[in-house]
Amino acid sequence: MRTVLFAGVAFALATSAFAQAPARHVASSGSEDIEFVLDAAKGGMAEVELGKLAAERAQNAEVKKFAERMVSDHSKAGDELKSLAQSKGIRLPEQIEAKDRALLNRLSKLNGAAFDRAYMQAMVSDHVKDVNEFKKEANSGRDPQVKSFASNTLPTLEEHLQHARQARQAATTTAAN
Repeated sequence: MRTVLFAGVAFALATSAFAQAPARHVASSGSEDIEFVLDAAKGGMAEVELGKLAAERAQNAEVKKFAERMVSDHSKAGDELKSLAQSKGIRLPEQIEAKDRALLNRLSKLNGAAFDRAYMQAMVSDHVKDVNEFKKEANSGRDPQVKSFASNTLPTLEEHLQHARQARQAATTTAAN
């Protein structure tokens, strides 16, 4: 009887631990595709949170406009990515990464032109990285659906990078005056 009870408890614990582990099975994908999906989700969530903060705090109209677009575009892409991840059995993170939380905290202590400059510098750097990652996935990804998501999202990210550079210039010019 004890053996049966012990086996039952062990089975329950094992299945509970398995159920809580992140699902990462993607039938036609390699680990690079999974990492891309996870990184894109984390980055997109950070863009939305940072964009919300910037929409409230930005002084420069161009920076504010950029921030509002970040919230809108990255929320839409996030929804698409959630649907894709669900179909692939990938559990997406629910919170932004510590480095993004640190940036959010640092920016939340700034105001006016200093906020605008710091936010836009972070957005330019981030979007350079994003464009490169999305290009890599669009060209080299193994999973056709993940690859398609990257290809379809890339033009928007390239527009974001261009807009970020323009808004950074506007924030720098405003601060200099």
